Amino acid sequence: EEFAEIRHRLPMLSLDNAFSDEDVVGFDRRARERLGRETQFEYSAEPKLDGLAIAVTYENGVLVRAATRGDGTTGEDVTANVRTIASLPLRLSGDAPPLLEARGEVFMPIAGFERMNAEAARRGDKVFVNPRNAAAGSLRQLDPKITAQRTLSFYAYGIGQCEPSNFVPKTHSELLDLYASWGLPVC
Repeated sequence: EEFAEIRHRLPMLSLDNAFSDEDVVGFDRRARERLGRETQFEYSAEPKLDGLAIAVTYENGVLVRAATRGDGTTGEDVTANVRTIASLPLRLSGDAPPLLEARGEVFMPIAGFERMNAEAARRGDKVFVNPRNAAAGSLRQLDPKITAQRTLSFYAYGIGQCEPSNFVPKTHSELLDLYASWGLPVC
């Protein structure tokens, strides 16, 4: 109730997982069917990080907004908390576009999770069950000072709105290279 709602200009969809060869073959078949193409595709694969999906918006290279995925149409404004994540730049470098919504994952690395839980246990406080819950709970703190004390990281993996649209590369690998050149962390 304390976080303002932000409506995503472009839907923020969930990512699919693939756990077997059959899952990957099925994904390829569905992609070709939906696009009406019989030709082979080239794929770029990354690990699926288990955290919280976030859309971060930069205007003229400056971080102005961060929102959770929510229901894919509307998320929560977590800008103040996202600003405390050391790996996420508050200002992009290079020739970033005037408007960029980078999509990615906020997660808690295992070492930070274990350290946080050990400290909580030592104080007699409740510990988190897993790093995903710890990341989500940390990002939804009403006090950004609490979030800042948690070891959160961010990796960019997708793109939402981008203006002008000619900044959007043709391949995923090119997108990740562009993000890295602008200072956004990528996996």
